[in-house]
Amino acid sequence: MNRKIPNFMKILLLGIILLSQLHAEDKLAQTGFQFLSVMPDARSAALMGAVAMTPGYYSTALWTNPSYLADMNTKLEIMANQAEWIADINYYSMTTAFLPANGRYGVLGLSMLYVDYGNIEGTIIAENELGYLEMNEPIKPSAYAVGLGYAIRLSDRFTVGGQIKLTDQNLGPAVRSLSDAGNDQNVDNNEVSVLAFDLGTQYKTGLKSLVFSMSVRNFSREVKYAMEGFQLPLTFNIGISMNLLDLYPGASGTHSLVLAADAAHPRSYPEFVQLGAEYSFLSTFFLRIGYMSNRAEEDFSYGFGFRKFGLGVDYAYTPFGVFDNVQRFSINFSF
Repeated sequence: MNRKIPNFMKILLLGIILLSQLHAEDKLAQTGFQFLSVMPDARSAALMGAVAMTPGYYSTALWTNPSYLADMNTKLEIMANQAEWIADINYYSMTTAFLPANGRYGVLGLSMLYVDYGNIEGTIIAENELGYLEMNEPIKPSAYAVGLGYAIRLSDRFTVGGQIKLTDQNLGPAVRSLSDAGNDQNVDNNEVSVLAFDLGTQYKTGLKSLVFSMSVRNFSREVKYAMEGFQLPLTFNIGISMNLLDLYPGASGTHSLVLAADAAHPRSYPEFVQLGAEYSFLSTFFLRIGYMSNRAEEDFSYGFGFRKFGLGVDYAYTPFGVFDNVQRFSINFSF
């Protein structure tokens, strides 16, 4: 089987590239469901989403590159995350991964994400001086995604993984009225659900800890609300990562310094580069920094973490220009 892996790998990687280009027309700023573009967990956010970075928590690979699930070395992992996003938007998420049959047939993972946009004052079009009437109740938009992931190691160097997820966004009712009294109202239910797919691969070169990875996230059919159709924020990533202290054997046992670099091709906006670096001491204390190019409001992100006895706690801080700073918190259990 191992002799066939290189040819299979070439075919699979070519398929991922073609898949990422299937709807890669120049339609900048014409995608919806942008909540899927936000990294919900603290570690990934501190590394600015550099998905080539080997995950410290394997279930979080469901947010970046599902193939890294196959590296899991514990029986069960559960992670809960909370992100305070801009404009008082809150993200709540959880991931879990487990090894059926001791991992003989791969690794399974589950992901859940809920977005709370808060309350928004609603109005109705009306033929008065203001041109609108206030609604009796505020609009409460929300979004969620629930996914099932799977990854398997095809050889000692090559792994593949994928996730299928149900995504939903509810923007609240849109009410049209032809009179001040609110008669002849038509109500549009602005809620859309669609299945989306994530795919990923990783290849360990055998040169120290050097790893190549590729991923495609948020692939789906076109969806629409009342009239306007749109695509999900499809993103194609290719990246490389390595523990730089592998070049200095005397330091690699106690310290590590992993550097990852990703090139991203999103549908929503121009291409950009993601860089992430993580320093760890005794695999217990962690310091992280990330950088993203070609962005107007966000560029650097910072974070730290602690992990011991199957418990992990992480924090990330991202300055966001003219908006409020973004903070993320994560807690992890594994055994």
